[in-house]
Amino acid sequence: MNRITELRAQRQTLAQEANTLRSRDQRTAEDDTRYDAVLEEITRVDQEIAREERYLDSERRDAEFMRQHGAGNGNNPGGSGAEPLPGGDGETRQTPQLVTVRSLAPSPAADGRRAALDLEAYVDAEARTWFGELRSANPRSGGYQYRTLQVGSDPEGGYLVRPEQFVARLIQAVDDQVHIRQVATVFQVAEASSMGVPTLDTDPDDADWTSELLTGNEDTAMRFGKRSLKPNPLAKRIKLSRTLLRLAALPSEQIVIGRLAYKFGISQEKAFLTGDGADKPLGLFTASSDGVSTGRDVSEGNTTTSIQFDGLQEAKYSLKAQYWPRARWLFHRNAVKQVSKLKDGEGRYLWEPSVRAGQPDLILGHPLLVSEYVPATFTTGLYVGMFADFAQYWIADSLAMEMQRLVELYAETNQVGFIGRMETDGMPVLEEAFVRVKLA
Repeated sequence: MNRITELRAQRQTLAQEANTLRSRDQRTAEDDTRYDAVLEEITRVDQEIAREERYLDSERRDAEFMRQHGAGNGNNPGGSGAEPLPGGDGETRQTPQLVTVRSLAPSPAADGRRAALDLEAYVDAEARTWFGELRSANPRSGGYQYRTLQVGSDPEGGYLVRPEQFVARLIQAVDDQVHIRQVATVFQVAEASSMGVPTLDTDPDDADWTSELLTGNEDTAMRFGKRSLKPNPLAKRIKLSRTLLRLAALPSEQIVIGRLAYKFGISQEKAFLTGDGADKPLGLFTASSDGVSTGRDVSEGNTTTSIQFDGLQEAKYSLKAQYWPRARWLFHRNAVKQVSKLKDGEGRYLWEPSVRAGQPDLILGHPLLVSEYVPATFTTGLYVGMFADFAQYWIADSLAMEMQRLVELYAETNQVGFIGRMETDGMPVLEEAFVRVKLA
């Protein structure tokens, strides 16, 4: 927690420096250079804070899992009991705990006998982390038997499914690393191949002023429609050498999980923003009559190469005021760099950097989201940002994040396979809740 406090204090100092630099009446070239550097540093610190918070959240979930299910001796949940080492020499070792699995890798300085024992303890702990195994003594061999969760009975497949606690953690990692999934509306589609979204395509005309005995004109304009979300598969496979898994000083399987989580999150973020809707989500920056059409593009007030104050004003006031309480700006950091230098007619900056922990930066009084995957090519007629109520982007998941471990399939090549899978779809369901910022 101290590290997060230090980072937030550092961000506050940087934000105050940025405010000081931009408020100078006569800025030098050195001031502009420093200002850009401060903005880059603020972005870096934000990313570091997010990483530290994810790490602490992971530690809390590990501790909670150990508290609920226990580790070590069966009658002492969460305890660490002494067990006999294989070999029958009377030596004992401590049962590793789930929360300390990262610290169990053997030390290069240890002697050969102890290094081998530490490595075996480390592998035991990894098995608990991945499979939630139940260990029992084997009286015949003096060894131990691992009982894992198995799906199917194919002896050549060996598909082992991760425990529910691990799957939930991976979903959380995905959520932490993307913006749209956090602010969109997410549905679980468990018992159907798709989800229908009823829509009101056309409102009835305004009511007619009439007399006491008349009922006004008959309305024929009102129309209903339907949008469909059909979850599409998203998958990635990685193979690891069994030798690497056995001898690596670092937890190879955990590293693979972390990178898979990151890549699943990035694939979704890209599709939610720029997907074409063909076997993938329909993106916010893809002009489509099924999502956000070109009628919601605003370029007035911008130049052919940059965002301007008037352009942002046009975008904000193109969105109905009813959406403002939940509306956010969405830009690439290069666009934020441009916007942060803009002033209104009275010399006040549009961008308001946050100086309070946990509060977002603001543009024209509304929160700002920054994504690396927002289009950021500043050329005539291209999209460079958005102002929207992102709750009107709907996501349908039919298969939550799942991980499979393939042991026997790659046995001939001395490898273990890992497959991550999920099924999801997404699209904007209410066009008027979105405004795209476009260059002239």
